[in-house]
Amino acid sequence: MSKVIKRFFLTAIIILVLMMLASIPFKHALVFYKGNTEQLEAYLPLEAGDTFQLIWKHSIHLTDVVEKYKVLDNDDIKQYEIVYEHFGIGMPSNALEGETFVYEDGKYHIKDLDNVFPTINLRNGKTVSENRLVWGADDQYIIPLNKYFKPGDWFTLKIEQLSLWDYLKGVEIHE
Repeated sequence: MSKVIKRFFLTAIIILVLMMLASIPFKHALVFYKGNTEQLEAYLPLEAGDTFQLIWKHSIHLTDVVEKYKVLDNDDIKQYEIVYEHFGIGMPSNALEGETFVYEDGKYHIKDLDNVFPTINLRNGKTVSENRLVWGADDQYIIPLNKYFKPGDWFTLKIEQLSLWDYLKGVEIHE
């Protein structure tokens, strides 16, 4: 075999190995997919046991609604609490069996929720666009979703393992 052919095959093998390595999952993340597609828009590195919050502005009351979530070992997302200031359209008026309803610091809390989701559909507010994402061991990081997404955009959120290729093509959400 000539040197040119050997170099060609060696180069092809190296490229194939690199492509295979780039597709191996290596990092857990909360992934934001555009609409109902597999088009990765952004991701937030999270591991099983980590928590995050989605805060949105109620379009009628114009007050914050805080939804608290935890990443489960099987990559599902568990909603464990919701916090809001006013009863009304779309807001629960009491806790269900097994849940706890309390009034603390001027806000209503429904705790001990056991709502488990494989995905969350999220629309970045269009009329009242003040949605925020909170994360960190002490909820110390908070960013407005408008920093990464246009008002009115909607996403499918899910916990997935990202490959190096996904990691490079997406936008990492950071403080």
